Amino acid sequence: MSPGDSLDPGSRADRAASFEHGAAQYASTRPSYPDAAVDWLVPDGAHRVLDLAAGTGKLTERLVARGLDVVAVEPSDAMRDRLAETVPGAEALPGSAEAVPLPDSSVDAVLVAQAWHWFSPAAQPEIARVLRPGGRLGIVWNVRDSSVDWVGRFTEIIHRGDTLEHSYREPALSEHLFTTPEHRTVPWADRVLTSSLRPLAASRSYLLTLPPARREELLEEIDRLVATHPDLAGRTEVDLPYLAQCWRADVRPDAPGAA
Repeated sequence: MSPGDSLDPGSRADRAASFEHGAAQYASTRPSYPDAAVDWLVPDGAHRVLDLAAGTGKLTERLVARGLDVVAVEPSDAMRDRLAETVPGAEALPGSAEAVPLPDSSVDAVLVAQAWHWFSPAAQPEIARVLRPGGRLGIVWNVRDSSVDWVGRFTEIIHRGDTLEHSYREPALSEHLFTTPEHRTVPWADRVLTSSLRPLAASRSYLLTLPPARREELLEEIDRLVATHPDLAGRTEVDLPYLAQCWRADVRPDAPGAA
């Protein structure tokens, strides 16, 4: 069965579930995160850190490289298996943002990369529960810089016909659980093969849930963009510019559910 054969591109639940089919594409094409963003998100003195909804471990590997004690929680078996293979230095556990398999007050920070938009309101009390007093919640999205012409065209193609709100937005944190969030934008660029732009597009949840014929139409549009755009045509590599949009907030000591 192809991913789009039975999944609804207008359903948030199906879109979230689509990554079970797209783990390999996600791991091979999605970008990592810049050091400046990770430095800003991780609090000084942190030791044990939770990467929540960790996917295939793009952020996890950056945290492990810092010598942190990292636990990665991911609901998709396929993505978690890939994470365990590629980042053996992290403890990989099944679970979700609404049911974190960790004790109360057990981590210094909870980081969420490219996944906050999938969480329900029940996630925030769970995050507050597992954070130690003074612990931090950090949220980051890699957002393509569509002010660059070819990137804007790439983005338009992969969202053409998409009815769901785009994932990146300021997180609405409970004032009873967390301090007022701080925001920072970190510009950076990922050096990619132009041949990877098609599989990068194919790794998006919208395309994963489309019927195969429609998905192929959009991917052929990506191929034409790569072949004809003056910034891409004839090139084997290109800088794909991103804006890492970061938020951080501390758990309140009197937060309900916090120890």
